[in-house]
Amino acid sequence: MMMWLLVAIIALIIILWINLYNGLVKARMYTQEAWSQIDVQLKRRNDLVQNLIETVKGYARFEQGTLEKVVALRNQLTQVPDGDHEQKMALSNQLTDSLKSVFAVAESYPDLKASQQYNKLMEELTNTENKIGYARQLYNTSVASYNTRLQTFPTSLVAKLHHFEPAQFLETPTEEKAVPTVSFDAEGK
Repeated sequence: MMMWLLVAIIALIIILWINLYNGLVKARMYTQEAWSQIDVQLKRRNDLVQNLIETVKGYARFEQGTLEKVVALRNQLTQVPDGDHEQKMALSNQLTDSLKSVFAVAESYPDLKASQQYNKLMEELTNTENKIGYARQLYNTSVASYNTRLQTFPTSLVAKLHHFEPAQFLETPTEEKAVPTVSFDAEGK
């Protein structure tokens, strides 16, 4: 009788261990999948940026420096190794800032803003930027869930023995955290 009880306890521990291990693997996979969604959207944006730049070039010959910077950042982003999430996000943030300059260039060219191709590309780019934001949020949620599992008992024991490493959150760059300054002239405009 005692032998069966001991076998049952060992079997229960093994089943629990397997369940905890599989839960960690699933959480890690969800985190990797969430990063993959960011990667897909970054590639989509890179493709759209190239088309947008070609469209703007025809109108904005004088803003060559701005366009060259966007193209250079896009090219750097495509060269970043897949595992280097931090560098990829840093370049992505720089590209987002540079795209603001491209949007400003468009304001100077009414014919460009009236172009159907330009408007379609801008709409697609805006949608893609929104998808990137959502994908970042999903990634951070997945990281929080995974890291919580790594730190809670008894899963933390399984995680340590099997060398599971915590994932890093994506953070907002410091310059984007600054509160924007809003001012009105004497006429309230």
